Amino acid sequence: MTRVVIADDQLLVRTGFRMILTADGIDVVGEATTGAEAVDAVRRTRPDVVLMDIRMPELDGLEATRRILTGAPGEPRVVILTTFDLDHYVYAALSAGASGFLLKDVTPEHLVSAIRMVRAGDALLAPTITRRLVERFAHRDTGVVHRDLASLTPRELEVLRLLAQGLSNAELAARLHLSEATVKTHVARILAKLDLRDRVQAVIVAYETGLVSPTAPA
Repeated sequence: MTRVVIADDQLLVRTGFRMILTADGIDVVGEATTGAEAVDAVRRTRPDVVLMDIRMPELDGLEATRRILTGAPGEPRVVILTTFDLDHYVYAALSAGASGFLLKDVTPEHLVSAIRMVRAGDALLAPTITRRLVERFAHRDTGVVHRDLASLTPRELEVLRLLAQGLSNAELAARLHLSEATVKTHVARILAKLDLRDRVQAVIVAYETGLVSPTAPA
């Protein structure tokens, strides 16, 4: 059973999410109203996924995400909760290692699907939305570590470039005339070589290294 911690300072948000998740067989093992409580709850309950609000008292969701994702074995996946889909804090959280983000008005079906997707090891990546987010805020966070892409093969660079443009595995396979299994292998190798958690971080690195150039925001 998937184990989840919900961190949000609004009781109604936590209650609503807990009802949706438990009704679908997902175990909510902890709740938190501050970032500090979220860090403690994760250490106590060892969940698979954390739903993390950005704006919370005492310790915001960004710093809480950084503290949770320390690189230790068995660390959970963090999904950022936000009211606005182009919040610069969300970009910073993705850079810190979060696996994606959800708007707080997400439908119950999408919430459950997102939790299971992240639990299975994929990134919660709505490609065009995440790409738009990265395009708007890339190069503004000086804390981002720029990675050397020299370890990637020409084919892997091509896959990363297209991935950063928002293409799914199926679309990548069609564009490159490869099987989806081969595309998945390329993506896995890219993540391993660059020491990245998931596709979201790969998109960020593609922009931060200049492999893909951000466009001007609308």
